[in-house]
Amino acid sequence: MWQAEVRVDLDAIRENVARLRAGTSAELMAVVKADGYGHGMLPVARAALDAGATALGVCTLDEALTLRRGGVTAPVLAWLLAPGLPLHEGVSAGVDLAAASTDQLDELVVAAQRAGRPARVHLKIDTGLSRGGATVPDWPALLDAAAKAQADGTVEVVGVWSHFAYADAPGHPTIDRQLAVFVEGVALAERVGLRPRWRHLANSAATLTRPDTHFDLVRPGIAIYGLSPVEGERFGLRPAMSARARVTLTKRVPAGSGVSYGHTYLTERETTLAVVPVGYADGVPRHASNVGPVHLAGRVRTVAGRVCMDQIVLDCGDDPVAPGDVATLFGSGAEGEPTADDWAAAVGTINYEIVARFGGVRVSRAYDGE
Repeated sequence: MWQAEVRVDLDAIRENVARLRAGTSAELMAVVKADGYGHGMLPVARAALDAGATALGVCTLDEALTLRRGGVTAPVLAWLLAPGLPLHEGVSAGVDLAAASTDQLDELVVAAQRAGRPARVHLKIDTGLSRGGATVPDWPALLDAAAKAQADGTVEVVGVWSHFAYADAPGHPTIDRQLAVFVEGVALAERVGLRPRWRHLANSAATLTRPDTHFDLVRPGIAIYGLSPVEGERFGLRPAMSARARVTLTKRVPAGSGVSYGHTYLTERETTLAVVPVGYADGVPRHASNVGPVHLAGRVRTVAGRVCMDQIVLDCGDDPVAPGDVATLFGSGAEGEPTADDWAAAVGTINYEIVARFGGVRVSRAYDGE
């Protein structure tokens, strides 16, 4: 018996990956960082590979090594690397590592020497996001250093890549500008003799809307979990996660009763309140106070009062509700329940954040389609 749980439909993951794979001639890297966006990194990785993904993407070295320890042998790229990490462990495990500066490349050279094998490197150029990646003026120096290190046998440049700032708004002028910078960056790499297996730029949105950006590899993240990166479009994707909890207590209270901390909600009449045992420690945004939608007893209701660390309260009026009844915070929407998109709209965020919040240590995570 469970009190609160997140369910993940791995068949939905497989269907989404297969749909994305069918829409491109490029290889597909499934992004499974942040514990698979809250869905569970290892089960999602295996399902994605089953469905045709040929590589996996994560942020951290620890994430990549966890995949290796879990038996995943497919190419894995880790791209967010602080100075001083034991990069030789990644090199020894055959993990692909990103470099966006000559300093980072120097660390990879040292790691390769310590590991006794070449480091597999993806060189990143900043095409306009102004986040990770070498700036356009710094790009030639990074290429020259990488070409020398490859000639010396300490690195193998297997990728050149970048990331979009605005692909979730198809037609935005930054997309073409970034694409042009990337094309020139790849051309410069070729001029110094680098011929990487993968040139990659397309995230979920570009994978779905801009086939001219696919090159050799696409990197969908949120789309493999069945959520759209483009507002108002679904693309036939099927959400994989649902979150629900069993009511612990119901009670009748009179009109004018203050509910939860600060009494930001007052009952308008005598009513039934239902206590649901999930709160901000479990992934429910505190910003969902008085706005979060929850399906219970055949209707979508709104969180009454402030979200607490461990629980929320629903005002159920005169509807029959009892302890043990299932309250669904979000799911696919197929049975009238809210979706992660509904929650994102209610609290002023994006669907990525909603699913990434759930599936922590206290809320059990169960899988369908294993």
